[in-house]
Amino acid sequence: MSMNIKRFKLFFLLLILSTLCLFSQIKKTENSESKIKSVVSDSSLNVPAEFDNTLDFMLQSWAIRHSTPSNCRSAIDIAPVSDSVYKLRLSQMPCLMEMPYNPAVRTFIDLYTTRKRRQVEYLLGMSNYYFPMFEQVLGANNLPLELKYLSIIESALNTTIVSRMGAAGLWQLMIGTGRMYGLEINSLVDERLSPVKATNAAAHFLKDLFSIYGDWNLVIASYNCGPGNISKAMRRSGKRDYWAIYPYLPKETRSYVPVFIAANYSMHYAAEHNLCAATVNMPVLTDTVMIHRRIHLEQIAAILELPIEEIRLLNAQYRKDIIPGDIKPYALCLPLTLANLFIQKQDEIAAYRADELINNRRTQIEVQQAATEPVLSGKVIHYKVKSGQTLSSIAARNGVSVKKLKSWNNIKGNKVKKGQVLKIVK
Repeated sequence: MSMNIKRFKLFFLLLILSTLCLFSQIKKTENSESKIKSVVSDSSLNVPAEFDNTLDFMLQSWAIRHSTPSNCRSAIDIAPVSDSVYKLRLSQMPCLMEMPYNPAVRTFIDLYTTRKRRQVEYLLGMSNYYFPMFEQVLGANNLPLELKYLSIIESALNTTIVSRMGAAGLWQLMIGTGRMYGLEINSLVDERLSPVKATNAAAHFLKDLFSIYGDWNLVIASYNCGPGNISKAMRRSGKRDYWAIYPYLPKETRSYVPVFIAANYSMHYAAEHNLCAATVNMPVLTDTVMIHRRIHLEQIAAILELPIEEIRLLNAQYRKDIIPGDIKPYALCLPLTLANLFIQKQDEIAAYRADELINNRRTQIEVQQAATEPVLSGKVIHYKVKSGQTLSSIAARNGVSVKKLKSWNNIKGNKVKKGQVLKIVK
């Protein structure tokens, strides 16, 4: 009897402790959500102009090649979704990255699922072509697969879009960043527009950013505004949490993480909002052929009887429609059903209107520029400057020259600041 009483007391004590722990966890969650809501003010919920314009540009430029689903209901026919449902759905998404719910996130969910429904349906259609490629690269680099949705925010899955700052391609890489991660960029070729090569570069860039911050919200924000702005916000706030440094970030970057969360939600729960994937004229299966001679895309289109717009979409990296295969081998992406036909008819393709399309357009300047444009290769690391360090000491520590260190980081003088993040090619 005495033993049973002791067991009951022990059980009762454990029950009280577990209840207190649960209450503490709930209180902690509520405090965290309260902190997030407190920094997301109404004034910061403006839609970034460039993000909004990207969706509209995508719709205009693709309207001819795509058809809108006819079996989808409009937003008017959809019952309103409560905050509690949004919060529950976000918590149930199979994501490694944090997906909190707050007023900013709701603003952008409404944007995707209501105001920009037609554009999102195009994104759903295009994602069937691009997302398997993104997932393969992200998986190979041991990165969260939900990072694929960054491409929606950056480019709306438009391979040829160029921002006002000069960032280009699906992942909106700047020229300097692209070259640091091994991409070729010159008058004829811009591999920032190549889906495969740009995705590989973006994955390595994201991986390096995570090695600096160890926090995916900070990584995403840094991808938008650069490590320098994130370091500055952390210094001013004295914190390393995204929501803590939120008020110190550039206005556009404050919206960036909520937009990312909303993109994840809207694509994952598209069916719940009656969003239907548009029918797109993109081949599901493609093949790559290596080109060893100089060929114009119009030659390929004419002989293979394929619209040149489709070839350009698959090979957007060739800026002037010229594949300079006479300089070095270059890849040509084609629908799987036409790859063998290209190999069989490559002599006929190369001869078709050669004088008009190739010989008359070819200049010594193009050849020289394409052949000699510098391309950086190697592993890129990001080094955070410590107190008392100079360019010389950092260069010596990492086995590189001061001249290269200044070139990689566009440094004109000889000074660096504590906390500044430098790119170094190993």
